[in-house]
Amino acid sequence: MNGRTIGFWLATGIVALANGPGGVAYVLGAMDDGMRHLGYPLYFGTILGVWKILGTIALLSPVFAPWVGTVKEWAYAGLFFVLSGAVVSHLAVGDGLGGAMPPLVVLAALTASWTLRSAAADPTPATGLRALAA
Repeated sequence: MNGRTIGFWLATGIVALANGPGGVAYVLGAMDDGMRHLGYPLYFGTILGVWKILGTIALLSPVFAPWVGTVKEWAYAGLFFVLSGAVVSHLAVGDGLGGAMPPLVVLAALTASWTLRSAAADPTPATGLRALAA
């Protein structure tokens, strides 16, 4: 395993550990106070939780069919939208950089995971933005 593959799995692990259990917490209502603080309706937390769980499963799923690569690209995009929205939401309600830092760190890990995807870590062909970057 080379350094790029190790970096990919470390970054992907951070994303999975933040979004998988976090998604479950949203679905179970454990994040309701945070949703209220940000000014969102509580049902929005359930929606976010389901998408976080599904995105985590997609990122960690083994590649066994060509369409899985496309699903992973959608998962990266969706989690990017969720995390960047969380950063902006925390800043908008006055939480400052301290409040925005947790989603910002996970966003950085998500970006690293997407950037470090390689043939060794994920043998799917380049699609979407990855095809443009290649």
